[in-house]
Amino acid sequence: MTRFGLACLAIGLSIAGCTPSTEPPEGLGETQMPADVRAAYDLFAQRCSKCHSLSRPLQSGITDDGFWKEYVERMRRQPGSGISPADEEIILRFLHYYSLEAKREKGGDAG
Repeated sequence: MTRFGLACLAIGLSIAGCTPSTEPPEGLGETQMPADVRAAYDLFAQRCSKCHSLSRPLQSGITDDGFWKEYVERMRRQPGSGISPADEEIILRFLHYYSLEAKREKGGDAG
């Protein structure tokens, strides 16, 4: 890619509210998640990346468990999602953990 192309990409990302990162483009990379949460994350990553990027839910700013439940249920109903009712509960376990961590990082109430 030319310098001009890279500059246009950076400007486009800036306008879109995205910032280039050294983190992997998808998911969380290596983290210190508990083993049960890591297993839930793995299922989340496998199922949810079938239809959209993982950054869509992970960067949504959602921290409300009730909203996550509605969101995942709606995604489960999408044709080809591969999300079963049992998967839904596992995915919600990860999203609950992720939301608590996001609140802690922002200094909010995580309880």
